[in-house]
Amino acid sequence: MSIELLKRAPDELELAAKRIRQDLVDPTNDLPPRTSDLAAPIMHLTGHSAEVFTSKFGPFGDILASAGFDRQIFLWNVFGECENIACLPGHKGAITQISFTKDGTHLVSAATDKSLALWDLEAGVRVRQFKSHQSFVNSCDVSGDPAMVCSASDDGTIKLWDSRRRHCVTTLNNQYQVTAVCFNEKGDSVVSGGIDNAVKIWDLKHKEASTLMKGHVDTVTSLALSPDGNYVLSNSMDNTLRMWDVRPFAPANRCVKVFVGAQHNFEKNLIRCCWSPQGTKVVCGSADRMVYVWDTASRKLLYKLPGHSGSVNDVDCHPNQPILMTCSSDKSIFMGELK
Repeated sequence: MSIELLKRAPDELELAAKRIRQDLVDPTNDLPPRTSDLAAPIMHLTGHSAEVFTSKFGPFGDILASAGFDRQIFLWNVFGECENIACLPGHKGAITQISFTKDGTHLVSAATDKSLALWDLEAGVRVRQFKSHQSFVNSCDVSGDPAMVCSASDDGTIKLWDSRRRHCVTTLNNQYQVTAVCFNEKGDSVVSGGIDNAVKIWDLKHKEASTLMKGHVDTVTSLALSPDGNYVLSNSMDNTLRMWDVRPFAPANRCVKVFVGAQHNFEKNLIRCCWSPQGTKVVCGSADRMVYVWDTASRKLLYKLPGHSGSVNDVDCHPNQPILMTCSSDKSIFMGELK
């Protein structure tokens, strides 16, 4: 019996060896295709020295801002190595929420030092400070050009500010502490939520609550206007999110959907929620260290995302790409791409 040796050219052997090495070391063939321009599918941003309570993408998606208990606002590049490009100190208390102006040139921050601040992002300086609240400022939102700012406070008031002036333009008096606020699409109404469990629509012309929406049975911690301006998403300490129809002539029962899953706990953080840019998904942070993503139409839970080691306090969706950002009490920020 003879044994026949199979001879291969040196080039063939080298190619075969290279193919085996690639299969062992580089498993990219089995990974799903990339859906964003992030440097990696998941980016982890660290640098804050205390809990991060709020984070937002800029309107053009090139930068993001984050802030929290360390009283500083950090600006980061979204793409590349996600460098920390600026640090904006100035507040004397924890920063509870931030909001970009529509043109992306300025940023508004609310804080527990009873004030709000307007920041010039190009110069990296505070250009205006708004002082009138008598207690912690829990929430803020920006609308229009020139920018109008609304704020909600533990002093039981919602205040409206013109970004070009230092003094308050309008004060709306609520009976209880107000923990969340947002403008409607036209900027002629404000939606608020607080420890009275109700979501209210305030008519800025008549300076009164024109619509009272009941359904939550615990404190409302966050409000987010849908991209089409027809709905408001609310998150509550009763562990539900509710979707409300805020159109002028909506039916009497304005609660159209309820989303269940996200948790609150003894920390009583003001956990925020948001919409995807097309309004097809809703996202919320959670005290159980997870991030919850639902399909808006079916209310089906699409993702329950781990990663953080503390309460997830704020979430935001990139304006142009399928990127989700989360910030947490573990002092860090995650950016990850979705399908």
